[in-house]
Amino acid sequence: MTNLIYKYPHLLPGILIKRYKRFFAEIELDSGEIITAHCPNTGPMTGVLIPGNPVLVSASDNPKRKLAYTWELIKVCDTVPVWVGVNTGLPNRAIKLALELRLFPELGNYSLIQPEVVYGIDKKSRVDFWLTGEEKPIFLEVKNTTWVKDTLALFPDTVTERGQKHLRELIDVVRQGSRAVMLYFINRGDCTDFAPGDSADRLYGQLFRQAVAEGVEVLPCRFDVTPEGVRYLGLAKMDLLTANGN
Repeated sequence: MTNLIYKYPHLLPGILIKRYKRFFAEIELDSGEIITAHCPNTGPMTGVLIPGNPVLVSASDNPKRKLAYTWELIKVCDTVPVWVGVNTGLPNRAIKLALELRLFPELGNYSLIQPEVVYGIDKKSRVDFWLTGEEKPIFLEVKNTTWVKDTLALFPDTVTERGQKHLRELIDVVRQGSRAVMLYFINRGDCTDFAPGDSADRLYGQLFRQAVAEGVEVLPCRFDVTPEGVRYLGLAKMDLLTANGN
């Protein structure tokens, strides 16, 4: 199996009591202590926000933090028990490490990795990664994906105007002669396929299919997420033929 590309710090086990006000999670640790942890995922967390399920949190000794704990993982069981990544800040960190390790041959022989580069029609957006060294520069956007139906990963799980804007901007990148890549970070190891979540955001699904037709490349990347860390499992199969997420 592929080695870990990202290693978690020491994690504390507990049980999710509830999430509230989007940013906070009440968790009972195995020690019996009830804590308030920061919830880095402020979206609906469809299918993974399940009170009573096992969770793992990291602890920080930074005195400037308002909350010492961060909710990192939750265990769910759609087809098999599996850990799912909750921290939406992790995918970009893991992808940067994966890019440095050259784990995605589909991207070619880039030599420079630059994060958070300004781009877009109005120059008010930042692409997650800009890769240069090939004949054409690559604009790479990363999306965290945790919603599933059986073994089908779906994105998005809610209406995302920001996501729609990113697709339009990547289409424009291709029209201007550069490469554009949308990388979906499937933050759980039980998925084999990927499709746009049409029932959550039909316009996103339409724009996604338009982007593919116009040359935007899609990498639906499968990751095994465990308390030890994150492993890359390869690409999921992509389904564009039918509306999904119903």
